[in-house]
Amino acid sequence: MKPLVFLHGWGQSQKIWWQQKDEFPEALFLNLAGHGGRAEAEDWVLDVVQQLPDEPVTLLGWSLGGMVAMRLAHAYPERVASLILCNSSPYFCSHSNWQHGCDAMLLHDFQQGIARAETKTMGRFFALMFHDVKMDRRTYQNIARHAIDKQHPATSKALLQGLKLLEHWDLRPILADIKQPTLVIHSANDAVIPVEAGQYLAQNITGARFKNIPDAGHAPFLTHPQHFHEILESWCPTY
Repeated sequence: MKPLVFLHGWGQSQKIWWQQKDEFPEALFLNLAGHGGRAEAEDWVLDVVQQLPDEPVTLLGWSLGGMVAMRLAHAYPERVASLILCNSSPYFCSHSNWQHGCDAMLLHDFQQGIARAETKTMGRFFALMFHDVKMDRRTYQNIARHAIDKQHPATSKALLQGLKLLEHWDLRPILADIKQPTLVIHSANDAVIPVEAGQYLAQNITGARFKNIPDAGHAPFLTHPQHFHEILESWCPTY
């Protein structure tokens, strides 16, 4: 079995995988540039490559981490044996030729919020990840306590860099060139990236498989860890 490597999404850190660290103790949990105490970098894909072990890995990317993972699998195919994309997208914002993204105004609001009230903005985004998910306040607070890295928050520069990547990266042209075995996991109630984006990935990456997690939001590994782990454990040993 190839090493399993986890990549988090925008504004978070490897700490968000706290439940997966217990389930997959041999896995690697990386930080994106400028996140979780890692130094800033201009090339986020290369920065992740530099953290990978020498042997090919099973690379799991969530949200923006999934977009980084796709670019890495395409540019450095010898480093990625297989790919897992969790609640990710080839194109983040909706456009005239892409209807499966978020409202571009949401991204604009976050860009403005980083400049004006960064802590409040990040709290708003974290809450959005659980929109339409049935959860009491105590459970939400427990997840936030374990998942948010308050000691090593993402830098303002990294947050703005990440938003620019989300705004400008269009990965649709490279999907057909991704040859690694790929698993796409996407939640039915994702309020950040519509489930149709995940379905598009599965339809346009050759041989990709699609798994839906009902009743979950943007971070199913936080709210539905058992279902998430069962999907991974049934798929990873195949490669």
